[in-house]
Amino acid sequence: MSIRKTVSMLLAFTSACLFLHAGTLTAQETSSAPAQQKVVIEPDGTVQVPAHSVPLSTFLTPEAKSYVTDHLRDMQDPEKVKQDNGVPRFMKHYLERAEEQFALDQKDEKIAGVHVYTYVPKAGIAADNRSRILINLHGGGFSGCWPGCAQLESMPISALMRIKVVTVDYREGPDYKFPAASEDVAKVYTELLKTYKPANIGIYGCSAGGMLTAMSLAWFQLHHLPTPGADGIFCASAGAFGGDAAYIAFPLGEARMPAANPIGQRRLGYFSDADMKDPLVQPSTSPAILAKFPPSLILTATRDFAMSGAINTDVLLTKAGVDSELHVWDGLFHGFFYDVDVPESKEAFAIITKFFDRHLGKN
Repeated sequence: MSIRKTVSMLLAFTSACLFLHAGTLTAQETSSAPAQQKVVIEPDGTVQVPAHSVPLSTFLTPEAKSYVTDHLRDMQDPEKVKQDNGVPRFMKHYLERAEEQFALDQKDEKIAGVHVYTYVPKAGIAADNRSRILINLHGGGFSGCWPGCAQLESMPISALMRIKVVTVDYREGPDYKFPAASEDVAKVYTELLKTYKPANIGIYGCSAGGMLTAMSLAWFQLHHLPTPGADGIFCASAGAFGGDAAYIAFPLGEARMPAANPIGQRRLGYFSDADMKDPLVQPSTSPAILAKFPPSLILTATRDFAMSGAINTDVLLTKAGVDSELHVWDGLFHGFFYDVDVPESKEAFAIITKFFDRHLGKN
């Protein structure tokens, strides 16, 4: 279920509080039951939470409940998370279903020397979208998932919105380091500006691609490129990961324990030589840069390890005067909309297409 910005922070906080899952006890059971374990608060505010069970969210559709259960099991299978030619094995079925549902012409080409796929609906581009275009920046931790993630992020949007989508095969680690990806995105964007007005170009991505979307907007500013019409930062943030989600979302969304230290971009090899305080790496460190962002759409979920960063990005953009729109789905995980059959994924696609249709220019 989608939650608009006005209530998302409250619900995200509520979902993050891990309540004990227990049934109603009879009087006899109560007398023989062991003493309830207590939550321990350390002097610095750290909370020690005893072991307990966390059920699936009651707000999920039946399809989503099965989806989350299957996803958690997949995440514990080392074979399922391996990639074959840039497609994680657990995603293969998602890609097959997307290809069955969305009739698109895919072209493998280069724009300004950068490898891309372009998607055009077989039904044709809608009249209102003939002067518009979307740029997708795929997820994958700056170290893979091309073309799998790129296809799953581009195909539904191109088909449902009836718009041309260019998904960029930007340079990744470990062979390349920051700012290689930002440079590639800027090359593609600069070339598209020869055909499209900046107000008619949208840019979006999920996970690493969402991070790169924010980084690219900062890069455009530094290099005096015009601001695009709108952007989408999905399952990501314009800055650091961390917050409550770094501890809560890994066991609930990825079926593994959180790292000893909160996750951060430096753990991604692509950033190993970067200054993490550089606004070109973390635009959220610069209110002046954020203030120049176009209307921004932020999507996340309560079991997404990027949730805290996504919420913080929305807060910072709003403080900077940017038209920022945040949607949070309860009980779902990082990049949940990759399965196009789940009703919550369809909700996300509808929000994305309506957002870009509302904010991109039409002339």
